[in-house]
Amino acid sequence: MAGDRIDEACRRLVELLLERRVTLVTAESLTGGMVGAVLTEVPGVSAVYRGGVIVYATDLKATLAGVPEDLLAAVGPVHPDTAAALATGVRERLGADYGLATTGVAGPDPQAGVGAGTVYVAAAGPRSVQVRKLQLSGDRAAVRHGSVEAVLKLGAEVVAEELD
Repeated sequence: MAGDRIDEACRRLVELLLERRVTLVTAESLTGGMVGAVLTEVPGVSAVYRGGVIVYATDLKATLAGVPEDLLAAVGPVHPDTAAALATGVRERLGADYGLATTGVAGPDPQAGVGAGTVYVAAAGPRSVQVRKLQLSGDRAAVRHGSVEAVLKLGAEVVAEELD
């Protein structure tokens, strides 16, 4: 079940953050706060999760998360470079060791020529930024849940790789 996979991915990420005594923040677009909501269900997460921003509107990606406006103008909100800039920008602006980001099209309709189910998730740390492209199927809920699971897993991978 998708909820169980999300819970497992979340627990793994929080466990790594707690073990290493590092902090995390989030910048969410299509997930609209779901990543933060899942994280804050874990007891003890307040020791590592500083908070996040919901940047659903394109202009907020620049003003709140620090995505360069010229990048948004050149490639748009749903692009791997935008996802990387979201994760990096929120990490810097909110003062954390790691930043996670989600951006994409939940559907049912395409947005600016980008098809429904196209999602980019990113994780930024002190030494690296990783981005994954997802092509998810299903309704809006399925796309959003798949995005949450993917960004949590990516976050755990980046934390584990950087600190091993």
